[in-house]
Amino acid sequence: MDIGTVSRTYDGRVALRFERAFPQPPEQVWRAITDPDLLATWFPARVNLVLEPGAQLQFSATDEQVRRFAVPADHTTQGTVIAVRPARVLEFMWDADVLHWELVPDGSGGCYLTLTHTTDDEEDAYAHGAGWHAGFEVLEAQLEGRPIDWSPWDRAAELAEHYRNPAG
Repeated sequence: MDIGTVSRTYDGRVALRFERAFPQPPEQVWRAITDPDLLATWFPARVNLVLEPGAQLQFSATDEQVRRFAVPADHTTQGTVIAVRPARVLEFMWDADVLHWELVPDGSGGCYLTLTHTTDDEEDAYAHGAGWHAGFEVLEAQLEGRPIDWSPWDRAAELAEHYRNPAG
């Protein structure tokens, strides 16, 4: 199973890192990670992403989070865009976490997408790992034009133990 890696940063934070290869060009993958309508199919919150450094972001609960986890419908968290280089780099804070997205052309028309999610809580990192893994599966299907006939939330629940106990 291709799972993300978990490591410690120089200041003791936890960094969860994913790298995925896509046959689509960076510009197409960029749209999938920045367009609010496309994000809504796989990203774990609703967010209207403003692609300007310093822009304030508001993340709100999805209908699925409200239904499954009893998250209040009006629950929001804040963030700030740190860096934007269209079709190459997007970095933003989501509460105290930092999400760094990087797209690199692969030389054959496709690209590599790397997500590094840095958080303070190791247990959160494992939960985030399962969620990002499931989200990337939806993203891959979306980019390939395949129907998405499964719940990323169910898939994340299936993957959770693999992230807590990768050798098991």
